[in-house]
Amino acid sequence: MNKDIPYKIYLEETEVPKQWYNVRADMVNKPAPLINPGTLKPMTAEELSGVFCDELIAQELNTTDAYIPIPDEIQKFYKMYRPSPLVRAYCLEEKLGTPAKIYYKFEGNNTSGSHKLNSAIAQAYYAKKQGLKGVTTETGAGQWGTALSMACAYFGLDCLVYMVKVSYEQKPFRREVMRTYGATVTPSPSNTTEIGRKILERHPGTTGSLGCAISEAVEAELTRDGYKYVLGSVLNQVLLHQTIIGLETKTALEKYDIVPDIIIGCAGGGSNLGGLVSPFVGEKIKGNADYRIIAVEPASCPSFTRGKYAYDFCDTGKVCPLAKMYTLGSNFIPSPNHAGGLRYHGMSPVLSQLYHDGLIEATSVGQKEVFDAAVQFARVEGILPAPESSHAIRVAIDEALRCKETGEEKTIVFGLTGTGYFDMVAYGKYNDGEMEDYIPTDEELEKSFAELPQVNL
Repeated sequence: MNKDIPYKIYLEETEVPKQWYNVRADMVNKPAPLINPGTLKPMTAEELSGVFCDELIAQELNTTDAYIPIPDEIQKFYKMYRPSPLVRAYCLEEKLGTPAKIYYKFEGNNTSGSHKLNSAIAQAYYAKKQGLKGVTTETGAGQWGTALSMACAYFGLDCLVYMVKVSYEQKPFRREVMRTYGATVTPSPSNTTEIGRKILERHPGTTGSLGCAISEAVEAELTRDGYKYVLGSVLNQVLLHQTIIGLETKTALEKYDIVPDIIIGCAGGGSNLGGLVSPFVGEKIKGNADYRIIAVEPASCPSFTRGKYAYDFCDTGKVCPLAKMYTLGSNFIPSPNHAGGLRYHGMSPVLSQLYHDGLIEATSVGQKEVFDAAVQFARVEGILPAPESSHAIRVAIDEALRCKETGEEKTIVFGLTGTGYFDMVAYGKYNDGEMEDYIPTDEELEKSFAELPQVNL
């Protein structure tokens, strides 16, 4: 029975998921394992223990348990901002004149301004449980660094953040939020690490990349007793924690007998996309449903749509394990005029396998059309969206307009990862007509592909 659909669908506290969903348990083709670059053999838990917390390693390697219990202390923290609302975009539908029904899962209702807090609090909890002094990490636009600094403050942990230099300079307010929560923030690449100095020597004047920042954060962890490295995207453990998004979304839709046709998420390293779509992909794998799932990435950093499916280093300094993923090459550094976030050179191994198997599809969009959609959304829905989320908004609008042309009444769901109130330099460039699109040439990509490690497994 169809019910009247409110503007915002909230779950009751008893309906909030108490477990994370591990899609790898249901995948027919499991993601390829992380590889030790020295031995070219799968990384063992013992080898990973030099970098990650013990419980996170267990989650990283778990391919058998479909559901992982969420510890009580994490559930308690989640209550401060979860459940997040599933919003019917009535105003946007009316403005577009589309028969499509559009919903978005809004993850910006916490101080960090994004979905990143879902995993940050989990990783900080496991670090505290292990008795650590602190953690190191990288951050691109700053959402992850902000979330982790909040989580570390909550558990009394030291937090060292290496922030991509171009974002450090363009987004000073997000940097200051991190510092307010007690984090130490360093622009990357820096002279504070050996790897940072090597990168600066090879790429003088570089504005940095997530690959660079990861390398520095790992080195900082390895040279400090009582510290471990944590990360905000890409790996299995992070996608696992983010499935709280998709599980809540699925429960809210079922509560009102809503069956989505299209599910859309922005794609950088994969944390938001994987968190949103994993429970729906699980239904596809089991043959219980057939959704169209679209990953949207920037044309300036197109790992899905133009990358190679190959083993590659997760970082520019080549100190991390090799992961099989769609990649542009660990030495790829996005253009500094790329302000839309989603700057990582590769894609989550889980999502890469799902894409390779045809369970999800991908498209890329230019940043000017992304900001066109962001402004259109802000003016009718009243939320200034994060540039990353606006990639999903762009394609959601395009799909809704396609429904207008065909008369189809499809139901579209997309992830709104957070707000864009710390991204005003980018919005300023757009409003002043100074924003430019940059799309890497085939020659540039081939140069990066030429440096991929030769792994024949």
